[in-house]
Amino acid sequence: MTAMGYRTLDEVAELADRIAAAVTRCPDVAGLTQIPGMPVATYLPGRTVSGVAVRSAEVEICVVARIGPPLPQVAAQVRQAVEPLVPGRVVDVVIADITTPQARPKAAMGSAGRRRRSDTNERKTGASANG
Repeated sequence: MTAMGYRTLDEVAELADRIAAAVTRCPDVAGLTQIPGMPVATYLPGRTVSGVAVRSAEVEICVVARIGPPLPQVAAQVRQAVEPLVPGRVVDVVIADITTPQARPKAAMGSAGRRRRSDTNERKTGASANG
């Protein structure tokens, strides 16, 4: 018996993958996750789709939200993305964590790098003028 009861394992795997893809495309979702001790996953031969539990009457999704929007808005976004894939099923959304925006090290390094190159060019220019 599969997680869906009447579906093949391949269909369950495809559905779990489609749900995971739809959820991770939500702008306010940073990714899928699990809570230790409360596994939310679809177990398949040779792999697990973490953060998505496909069941016969419901789908449970566990996400990391981006900081900023109200959490009910994030949950609604996830439900809206998933409900067309699982008509007639309850879509439960667990927000397990919230993440802050990633630092932009390349931008910071770029401006520092430009300053360093300018400093280096000035030193080279000064050295050649003195030499």
